[in-house]
Amino acid sequence: MSLSAPQQNEAALHAVDYWQVIKNRYGIILLTLLLVFMTAAVITYVMPKKYESTAEIEVKPRSPGMSPLAGDLGQSSRMSQITPQFFGTEFEKIKSTNSLNKVIDSLELLNKWSMDRESVIRVLKGIVNTQNIRGTDLITISVRHENKEDAKDITSEVANSYKAYRIEIETREADKGLAELNKAVRDQEDKVEERRKVLANIVRTKGIIYKGTDSFYGQSGVDEDQGARSALEAFNRLEQEKMQLESQINSLLKYDSDQLMVYAAGLDLPDNIIKNMYPQYLEVTRHLDSLKISGLGGNHPTVLAAADQIKAMKRQLDDGVVNLRQTLAAQRDMVTDRLKNAEIMKDDSHEEAIKRGLDAQDYVDAKRDFETDQQLLQNLKLKQISESINRKMPDEGIVIHEEPLISQAPVSPNVTLNLALGAVVGLVFGIGIAFFLEYLDTSVKTLEDVERYLQVPVLAVIPKDISILHKQNGISPDSEAYRILRTNIEFNRKNPEDNSITVVSGGAGEGKSTTLVNLAYICAQGGYTTLMIDADLRRPRLHTFFDINNAVGLTNYLTTDLMLEDVILQTPVDNLFFMPSGILPADAAGILNSRRMSELIQDVKQRFDLVLVDSPPILGVSDASVLASEVDLTMIVVQHRKLPRNMLMRVKTSVENVGGTVLGVVLNNVDVRSDSQYQYYTSYYTYYAPAESQIGPNISVGPVASKAQAVAARDGNSSELY
Repeated sequence: MSLSAPQQNEAALHAVDYWQVIKNRYGIILLTLLLVFMTAAVITYVMPKKYESTAEIEVKPRSPGMSPLAGDLGQSSRMSQITPQFFGTEFEKIKSTNSLNKVIDSLELLNKWSMDRESVIRVLKGIVNTQNIRGTDLITISVRHENKEDAKDITSEVANSYKAYRIEIETREADKGLAELNKAVRDQEDKVEERRKVLANIVRTKGIIYKGTDSFYGQSGVDEDQGARSALEAFNRLEQEKMQLESQINSLLKYDSDQLMVYAAGLDLPDNIIKNMYPQYLEVTRHLDSLKISGLGGNHPTVLAAADQIKAMKRQLDDGVVNLRQTLAAQRDMVTDRLKNAEIMKDDSHEEAIKRGLDAQDYVDAKRDFETDQQLLQNLKLKQISESINRKMPDEGIVIHEEPLISQAPVSPNVTLNLALGAVVGLVFGIGIAFFLEYLDTSVKTLEDVERYLQVPVLAVIPKDISILHKQNGISPDSEAYRILRTNIEFNRKNPEDNSITVVSGGAGEGKSTTLVNLAYICAQGGYTTLMIDADLRRPRLHTFFDINNAVGLTNYLTTDLMLEDVILQTPVDNLFFMPSGILPADAAGILNSRRMSELIQDVKQRFDLVLVDSPPILGVSDASVLASEVDLTMIVVQHRKLPRNMLMRVKTSVENVGGTVLGVVLNNVDVRSDSQYQYYTSYYTYYAPAESQIGPNISVGPVASKAQAVAARDGNSSELY
């Protein structure tokens, strides 16, 4: 909070300063505002009146027509033509030279306006305006012209010419596209015919029967690689059979007699007697064992008969095994021969299948190429038919929805807008000039300026338009500023004996004489015996404030033997005495810079409580510098906002260079109504204002006398304050 408060105060101070500048320079601001406003009014009055006509058209992207390549490709292509640059492109087409040439020829503007074609085109491009209505496909075409009929005719013709120009472009593009399409159809027909010939040649040479999407080799109706697969299957089957026979033979060779019989009995082969005999052999063997178990001896006839039977069957089984081995070997040899033949057949069938596959691939490729080109040809023909139909039914790409009308009231110049802009520009320009002049103005504006540049105190702030106090009736608050001045002089004098003061200024008309007279009057009212010396021997004025003849005065005393009492006059004001200037001499500076003048100053200092010496402007003549060196103190009167700061610094330097002492500065003629910062120094006006109940019936409350009479009625003689 403690940090933000100073910033806010500083911002408020800047705002007050800005407002102060505006108040001080309001005359310049009002004058600039009036000049710019009147200029805008005059320009608006002399500007030619222009009328505007407007046409409203709908602009559609050019439709590409029905596409045979996709179901809804045409609609998507139409939408894709609406790009962010679409309307900008159409605006340029509307104002293009080709389009405007049609307008010129149609309205015969060359003869009507008596201008060449290039000039007319430049004029048309300047008056034709186009704009897209936001969120729609509508374009407004507007034309402003001094002739209302021409504005309407040009607007209508621009819309029609743009429509004709676009139809011309689209027709030219459509003709070119249709020609290219017809050429593509002819080329595709030739290509399809070539594909047909290639396919027919493959069918004849390869022996392929063509039936639309199906094809067969020969009359068999089988697939082209079925023979290869059958040969491979037969080869595999024989190879398996051969392996089985070799396994059986190897087993017969591996087992002994008994094991061989057991194994041979289990083989399911043709002419295998072992399979039937071996069970009988086992039965006879079990029978022999049972006879032996029953107790019959080895020589028993039954036992011998059984043994002989077993031996006979054993021989038959051995012979059967041998025959079986030979049979298997013969079968193996036969299967081996068949396997060789099958392998040869398999290889032949595989080669044939490869050849037939290659032939089939040639056929399939040729057929695919033929059917693809044929389909493309059909699509191109459909496109050709579609474009032919579109040519017979042209697309309305431009639709005029609102025809232009003759405008009854001018749209330019806009009086209200121009005057409003003139007022705004004048106000801004006036404020800018005010701040620029304020920036260039280096005169004293504030008390801080005086104290900063002159390094002396400000003794008093004298408001603007204060008259001569001793001529006013009663007590006026205006005198309070001089009471403040009197008090500050007392407190700023370092030596009470320094009672001779000269009042100087940098230039004429800054109010030093008025300030001296009013200060002398206030000091006399306060009980000081005060002497006024009119030492301005160039333009004396003090005698005019008291209606006194200045024929005899200072110059007479300095140049003759007159006594001091002969040249000092008593004024109607108590304690206030006056020494006129006397006859104006030829060498004013020489008279003032004399020993008798020094003696005069020393003499009057002893006789009076306060001696006030009026002088001419210090920067114009040397008289003031001479007086500054003779008196004790010098008081500089500075008119508010008049002389530049560097000139005021020269005033102070001029006083100091002759040995004078600057007591302080009186800031005179301050407009407290515009410079609000000085209102604090003149707040006594409010303090001295009486309440309504305190104003007596005989007290005037007019604009001049009201304050003085009110103060007099309430407080009595102002000298009682001191």
